[in-house]
Amino acid sequence: MSAGPELIASGGAVVAQATDAALSARGVTISYGATPVVFSVDATMPQGSMTAIVGPNGAGKSTLLKGLLDIAPRVAGEVRFFGQPFARARGRVAYVPQRASVDWEFPARALDVVMMGQYRQVGLFRLAGARHRRAALDCLARVGMADFATRQIGALSGGQQQRVFLARALAQGADLYLLDEPFAGVDAATERAVVAVLKALKAEGRTVVCVHHDLSTLAEYFDRVLLMNVRRVAEGPVASALTQDNLQAAYGGRLAAAQTAGLVGGLAG
Repeated sequence: MSAGPELIASGGAVVAQATDAALSARGVTISYGATPVVFSVDATMPQGSMTAIVGPNGAGKSTLLKGLLDIAPRVAGEVRFFGQPFARARGRVAYVPQRASVDWEFPARALDVVMMGQYRQVGLFRLAGARHRRAALDCLARVGMADFATRQIGALSGGQQQRVFLARALAQGADLYLLDEPFAGVDAATERAVVAVLKALKAEGRTVVCVHHDLSTLAEYFDRVLLMNVRRVAEGPVASALTQDNLQAAYGGRLAAAQTAGLVGGLAG
């Protein structure tokens, strides 16, 4: 049971931080130079929710995700996972990076990659046993890749590689899944398979957060959205956060007024 909200300072104000949220961030700022890439972003991802992080190119979406995980250095802000710092909650968090950021020439089979997700259960210097192999095969089956277990990861298509990395995340048995553009550059079948797995995780009470780019699928895939452009523009249920004003504030001239009106109208319908 939660001990109740924790009060922390953010931007000079005192705000409530829910300790039972899967992920909460306050005042997160990330900069690679003089100009912040992400500036003073607040976000709360409730447990058992599916949240999309959306915004135009260059909005800092992937950088925010990396900053939350201490992959990109934060210059300000506080992040909590299940009410704890990342170092203490690391075992409950799985991360699937952008496919383009992975070295696919690494000589490993699909099954080997998935079994890498079990190192916390197996131990760093111990060999995985038959039980761990069966669990990894089950994860591959869950994403429709059981028949490719012995295939070299570099020989797989982009969509198949994405499924294998999702299976690797499943093998971790995490409570929170963070995915960086899981649908970018994949085929329609892979997109449907990944969405089905993510929705099943949500049905199990797990939490899913995805950097996403396709506004037309938001309402179908997700129940919450964080709309940003360097700063947070809006956060909340998809239908209430994606108003015409919020979309224009985030995308400006890069999103035509007719597109904005059509999207908002579709959400309202």
